[in-house]
Amino acid sequence: MLENYLPILVFIGVAIAIAVVMETLGFVLGTRRPDSEKLSPYECGFEAFEDARMKFDVRFYLVAILFIIFDLEIAFLFPWAVVLDKIGMVGFLAMMVFLGILVIGFIYEWKKGALEWE
Repeated sequence: MLENYLPILVFIGVAIAIAVVMETLGFVLGTRRPDSEKLSPYECGFEAFEDARMKFDVRFYLVAILFIIFDLEIAFLFPWAVVLDKIGMVGFLAMMVFLGILVIGFIYEWKKGALEWE
């Protein structure tokens, strides 16, 4: 049974070894010239003006969650498109139901104003 997993373990071991060697070389050979400009916080081209622990608007989280939902939709579309000829009409109809539910949710969020950023 070990011979089935040995190539994977060797691959993981080599990847970890290369990563450790590269990080160590970068740390040892890299130049360090810290000054106030390099050590200052950078935020979109201007100085940070508020506390980093301030509360965000709920709309930020809503937009982030909506992005994740619709991003996952695209992640499900690619494998479905690859095997569409094998799964036939049943797979096509199942994906249309899935997309229909997502479109209904998108229209609902749009009508509620969740995508408005003021």
